Amino acid sequence: GRSRSSELKIVFGFSWKWIFDEERQIQLGLPMNTASAKSLRSVLVPWIRIVALLFLIGVIFALVLNVLQVQRNVAAFSRDVLSGLALFGLSMSTWWMLPSYGTGAVLVGLAFPCADYHLGESPKVKNEWTSIMRCTALWIGINHAAATLNFSTPAQLTFWVSAMSFCLWWLYDRSRTGLFLALVSAVVATGFNQILVLRGVFSYNEPDLLSVKSWLLSIYFSGGLTIGNIGRQLVM
Repeated sequence: GRSRSSELKIVFGFSWKWIFDEERQIQLGLPMNTASAKSLRSVLVPWIRIVALLFLIGVIFALVLNVLQVQRNVAAFSRDVLSGLALFGLSMSTWWMLPSYGTGAVLVGLAFPCADYHLGESPKVKNEWTSIMRCTALWIGINHAAATLNFSTPAQLTFWVSAMSFCLWWLYDRSRTGLFLALVSAVVATGFNQILVLRGVFSYNEPDLLSVKSWLLSIYFSGGLTIGNIGRQLVM
């Protein structure tokens, strides 16, 4: 069987020469190589499972984030949105938010091992499923604290959440690749939230960064790290 490194080379290195060989066989009317077809299935099936798991994890993370923010009155959906059947604070008219977050989780979860492979860098901390569970629990704790703790100023809350998110990176990653990708995912996700607010999907109470909460950057930073580490572990 193929090693995981060779599968990474096929998926992330775009080594698809054998696919073109099969297409050439079909064009010439020659029988397909059954061994190659089996190789295709053996490579694609595990990756389909990884993508499905990352998508599901992204949906679950979105529900956790949404429940904490809505129930604690940090964010509120508009009346037009709430006119549908609400589920975990999401109405039927905002169902598309869940697959959006799921798709984002797939992209982030695969970007981490892809970058590790191409840059030859790996987390300085050995990741196992036990540490992944602790990392996830810490991310949920940061979310809960951001939605419930009362600070005298928003800047103090933002500083505390940022410090905890940096601790999460230090405890479970410590790689420059993870730091960069988590920053990129945080900026993109916060920008996506900003667009949702501008379109009237929901609003934040007392926003302090344009139309959103400034600590959202740190929440998405730590969430990106968590999903990235999950993606790394699934690819292992």
